[in-house]
Amino acid sequence: MAISRKPNRLAQTAVIKKILKRCSSLGKKQGNGEQQQQGLPLDVPKGHFVVYVGQNRSRYIVPISFLTLPQFQSLLHQAEEEFGFGHDMGLIIPCEEVVFQSLISMLR
Repeated sequence: MAISRKPNRLAQTAVIKKILKRCSSLGKKQGNGEQQQQGLPLDVPKGHFVVYVGQNRSRYIVPISFLTLPQFQSLLHQAEEEFGFGHDMGLIIPCEEVVFQSLISMLR
């Protein structure tokens, strides 16, 4: 019996769209237009988004292309389960900072 992967892919697409929408709307609440570029803080280049990692919530700017990678999607699912995506802090990744840095270095 063949198992269809469409529902899983649709769920992944929905999560990615939710994250992109959330990340692109974060800056809109952070100040006036001079401090923002397309709804994001000025230090976030186009094609990137901000995540917060570890106990100290260290801030990382990562490429949007990471959203499609299975390793990063695993972190996103954990983030959604633990923190959800409906808060003002930004995207919080429930991961040790050292582990996140290691993963990022492998993905680049």
